[in-house]
Amino acid sequence: MINRIDLKFKELKKKNKKAFIAFIMAGDPSLAITKQLVFEMVDSGVDIIELGVPFSDPIADGPAIQKASGRGLKSKATLAGVLNMVKNIRIQTQTPIVFLIYYNLVFHYGLEKFVKDATQSGVDGVVIPDLPPEESKELRKIAKKNRFSVIPLLAPTSPVDRIKKVSSAASGFIYYVSLTGTTGARKKLPKELGENLRNIKKITRMPVCVGFGISTPAQVKEVQKHADGAIVGSAIIKIVENNAGKKDLVKKVGRFIKILKGA
Repeated sequence: MINRIDLKFKELKKKNKKAFIAFIMAGDPSLAITKQLVFEMVDSGVDIIELGVPFSDPIADGPAIQKASGRGLKSKATLAGVLNMVKNIRIQTQTPIVFLIYYNLVFHYGLEKFVKDATQSGVDGVVIPDLPPEESKELRKIAKKNRFSVIPLLAPTSPVDRIKKVSSAASGFIYYVSLTGTTGARKKLPKELGENLRNIKKITRMPVCVGFGISTPAQVKEVQKHADGAIVGSAIIKIVENNAGKKDLVKKVGRFIKILKGA
C-alpha cells in the first residue's frame, strides 16, 4: 500500500497543482468539533490535514497555537483519544492526515506502538519539531516498515550539508520553516524565501512545503510559486478561538480556507 501523502503529491503533480495544507489543534475546543472541522476542511479543498496533538510545552509554537494546545489539554484530548477520532474520520475520507506532535508524547507512548496504532487509525505521517534527524533513526526504521512518513523540518539557517542530511532522512515531504522563530501569522514573508527554496530543490526530489507565518491568500500564492505546498495554521486557529461556542464556527473555518485557497 502506498502512503496517502505520496499519492496526494503524485495526483497534484499530474494536475500541475500545489498542496494546500491546513493545521488545527485536536480537542480545540473539543474532539467532537475537531472531527466536524476535519470534514469541513476536506469539503473546502484542503489537500493534507495537519492535526496538532495537545502538549504542555509546545516549544516551536507561538502564542496562538500554544493557547490552542492549552485548550486541547483542557478538553482532555489525549493521544489515544485523537487516534480514535482519526479512526472514525477514516470511515468517510481518504484525505491524508499528519500529526504534529512533540517527541515526549511519542516516546512515552512507545515508538513501535505509536507507529502501529497511528497507521491502523489512518494517520499517514508525523512532524516532530523537537526530534532532529540524528535522533530519529529508530523511529524512521519502524516507520519505513509501516509505510508511515516521518516529515523533517528545515530552516532558513540550514546549511547545505544539513539540507542533504535532512533530505536523505525525509519521507512524505520536507517541512520548510519560512522564518526563524515560532509559529504565528506574519504581515510579510521573508525576502529570501524563493532563493532558499530554489537551493533546497536543487538538493532534494522530495516535495517541500512551507509553514510558519502564512496567513493571507497572497502569501499562499507566493509560497506555492516556489514550493510544493503551503501550510496555514495560526490564522485558522485564530478563527477557531474567536468563534468558540458559536454555532457557525465550523462554517467560518470552511469559508476562511476557501478564501485562502481562492488565491
